[in-house]
Amino acid sequence: MKGSMHRGSRDDRRRLLATPVPTESVDDGGFTIIEDVRVSAAVRADFDNAVRMMQEERYREGIELLERVTAEAPDVTAAHIDLGIAYRKVGSLEQAEASLQRALALNPRHPVVHNELGMLYRKSGRFDEARASYEQALALQTAFHYARRNLAILCDVYLADLSCALEHYEVYIEAVPDDDEAAMWVADIRSRVNQ
Repeated sequence: MKGSMHRGSRDDRRRLLATPVPTESVDDGGFTIIEDVRVSAAVRADFDNAVRMMQEERYREGIELLERVTAEAPDVTAAHIDLGIAYRKVGSLEQAEASLQRALALNPRHPVVHNELGMLYRKSGRFDEARASYEQALALQTAFHYARRNLAILCDVYLADLSCALEHYEVYIEAVPDDDEAAMWVADIRSRVNQ
């Protein structure tokens, strides 16, 4: 995975590799994270196959491969992130958190780890921790619109903090102007605030 580069986009965000998170903004509001690690061809193939399985929503099969990858290459942050995502998708929240905490220990400045922890915390009802995680992701990478959207949803639906929700939805819509659903949410919040 030497010199691997992945953009923070919807399709490949799970494949982000980082240490110590050198980032650069790109035109579409995403960012690139580079991780310089050396792994065998077999580990790289397992990782690529696991990512493909996750994209196909074959999470249990992906978990099996990612467990092997993390055992053989324990310092690959992206593998721990992906394993945490897969565990969350199958409802194994304790294992998801353990994987994400391992990724965080490897790289505490990785915005994707903080965003994924935020989603996990929200799912388990730990809303204050979720908010702190999303805010940390945004402190590390302000262009990370997925964390921005997740924070807006948390503030709107779970915390009833309409000013927070509106602020983050508006910034998110600037980055993703074609998200009609978010535009409807903004209109809804504005109508509630003006009542």
